[in-house]
Amino acid sequence: MRVIDLSHTIEPGMPVYPGTPEPEFQPLATLDKEGFSEQLITLSSHTGTHIDLPSHILSEMTRPDVFAVEQFAGKGVVMDVRDAAGGVISKEQLKPFSALIGSCDFLLLSSGWSENWGRPDYFKGYPALSVEAAHWLTEFDLKGIGVDMISVDLPDSVDLPVHRRVLGKGIVLIENLTALSSLPDSPFTFCAFPLKIAGAEASPIRAVALVG
Repeated sequence: MRVIDLSHTIEPGMPVYPGTPEPEFQPLATLDKEGFSEQLITLSSHTGTHIDLPSHILSEMTRPDVFAVEQFAGKGVVMDVRDAAGGVISKEQLKPFSALIGSCDFLLLSSGWSENWGRPDYFKGYPALSVEAAHWLTEFDLKGIGVDMISVDLPDSVDLPVHRRVLGKGIVLIENLTALSSLPDSPFTFCAFPLKIAGAEASPIRAVALVG
């Protein structure tokens, strides 16, 4: 079995959503002084590769600390959407793969946008799901939808309609994935476990695919 890492590294100076503070690392103890190492890490719950839970947008939705752990692992498939016309992933582009989508727990959309990680262009011009496509995808029995972009909604979106539709159906969103092009065409096991934080609306994750 191969374990494929689909996560960006959390480190000082890393890309964060505009307006979100960068993670901070402060030493609490060092090998030279105390004989052991320890550090204080301060970061947003939406730092790096992370999972959005329903309470991120909708106050009435179940809190993540009572989600069954099974929600965050299952059968995954990857779909190549690098040719998304006009920067929008449409329902028409996804429909030919309805049987594949219906067979999985997690749909990962590979746009190749993670290649822009660390560049200013990462935050603009990325392909986002159309609202129609989001509505159509929520008709499937999915646990989650993952993307290798900063968001599933367009950069200038205010109401975040895709977030609202998907999270409102109890489907989690995984953003800022990477290395999706290294995944096989055949199904694999996908894992995206959030930290077990009471009342959190999101969490950084170590997303991985188990292949073979």
